[in-house]
Amino acid sequence: MKKNIIVILSMLLIFSMFLSMAYVALIGKDKNAAKSEESQKRESLKQDLRINISKEPSTLHPGLAADVTSGTVVLQTFEGLTRIDMWGQTVNAAAKVVKISQDQKTYTFTLRDAKWSNGDPVVAKDFEFAWKWALNPANHSESAEKLYYIEGAEEFNKGKGSADKVGIKALNDKTLQVKLEEPTPNFLQLTALPTYFPVNSKVAGKIPDWANESKDYISNGAFKLVEWSHNNNIVLKKNEHYWDSNSVKLKTITMFMVDPLTEITMFDKSKLDWAGSPAGHLPKVGTELFVDAKKIISQPITGHYIYQFNTGAVPFNNENIRMAFALSINRQKLIGIVGERGLSPAMGIVPPNLFPDKNKKGYFKDDDVEDAKKYLQKGLEELGYHNASELPPITLSVQTSDAYRNLAQAIQKMWKENLGVGVTVDHSNVGKQNGRANIFDYEVPSMEWIGYYNDPFNFLNVYLDVKQDDNGTGWENKEYKSLLKRAQTEADQDKRLKLLKQAEGVLMDEMPVIPIYNYANTWVQNKNLQGVALSGLGHLQFKWAYFEED
Repeated sequence: MKKNIIVILSMLLIFSMFLSMAYVALIGKDKNAAKSEESQKRESLKQDLRINISKEPSTLHPGLAADVTSGTVVLQTFEGLTRIDMWGQTVNAAAKVVKISQDQKTYTFTLRDAKWSNGDPVVAKDFEFAWKWALNPANHSESAEKLYYIEGAEEFNKGKGSADKVGIKALNDKTLQVKLEEPTPNFLQLTALPTYFPVNSKVAGKIPDWANESKDYISNGAFKLVEWSHNNNIVLKKNEHYWDSNSVKLKTITMFMVDPLTEITMFDKSKLDWAGSPAGHLPKVGTELFVDAKKIISQPITGHYIYQFNTGAVPFNNENIRMAFALSINRQKLIGIVGERGLSPAMGIVPPNLFPDKNKKGYFKDDDVEDAKKYLQKGLEELGYHNASELPPITLSVQTSDAYRNLAQAIQKMWKENLGVGVTVDHSNVGKQNGRANIFDYEVPSMEWIGYYNDPFNFLNVYLDVKQDDNGTGWENKEYKSLLKRAQTEADQDKRLKLLKQAEGVLMDEMPVIPIYNYANTWVQNKNLQGVALSGLGHLQFKWAYFEED
């Protein structure tokens, strides 16, 4: 009897197990069906994106792409060893594994199995070829200096060294070794930039002008170039050879080249899915409808607009005079004149989103006319002047656009009313106004700077010494230089940021520059568009973008 009971219980147990397994299988089937249904629904939607890039790209060669328009296209068609992901983190991309030596000066990248858009394998030689091509002075790459962190790179680019001595070497098809001049904590952020993208060395060897037309354009990114109607539009298509193509939902991206008013009109008529920066522009006039509907989105980026002082010229060789000019500006009022939404007054040289204490008030008060007058008087006495009318002629040199001209005229008026100083505004020179070579041609040159990696060092290093190409001030400081050098070799990130903040304090105490405002990206987008990645650097990526149903 007992034996029969045991048999019956055993049979019941086995039966219940079968029921459980069947239930689990059924649930799993339902989940997979739901997932499949969701995927099919998304695929049935028209996954075709339309944006505006405003104008014809100056180039689509990653080694030459230095402007926003060119960069916006290249970021879709190419991919570096790393990339910035949806959450702003640096992640492996073409590189599967990265090994860093103990002294942090040698990086060894192991490439994943990836292909070019023509089916060729992506090999380490393609990276070595591309980086050395950008450094070759014969190719005139404006972005070559972004590679100067690499051993021997600057010397080669400036004609003082050879390509063989540059610390870039393909050890085999899958392994790239890079040697740096010194430890560079943000180097993996740099490898996500277009200047560090590979080029198909086999194709470039046969067709030197491969990047000029769509028929020869070979890339390794999420999308490939299929049409380039110059000065009209560019069409990209999903790259079926891309190693992570399963993550790409968009089928095509059409990039128009229209003016801001046409752009906002096209968006209003549902002919664009994205209007505004970074690739386009939202004009001050014509966007009222979107403001009222609270559709405009703003996001700070790591960039600013500033004026530099020529500290080698009187009166800006005097620290107090420089401080007086900086404090007597009403930045909040200037932002209203510029008319760009999302801008913020710059109260330091480093955009506030790069330091942990994002809510810091800054190093000085905005529109502090009272203190400005005190600094002015002290400076005049130190220079041997009785009043501001005795100062030598001062010229404020700015870009030629209406916005910058209006801004300069407003500042000209503030300096006259607040300090009694007459300043001439000059916008006749459209060339580089802040380069070291031109320092003695200007008293107060203007400068806009967008960071190319998310780190305070990117902004502070400009003023490391007078040799820096973009240091139009002629200013250098031993303490400042020491703090930056220590920061670059400090492994502890908290300590490193403290050193960088100290350096910013030194710079602001001596004020060789006038921070004006921090930039922001401002745009409107199709409410069904999801998954667009816009980094703090203003880099726009559509790898993960897709359209969903209402």
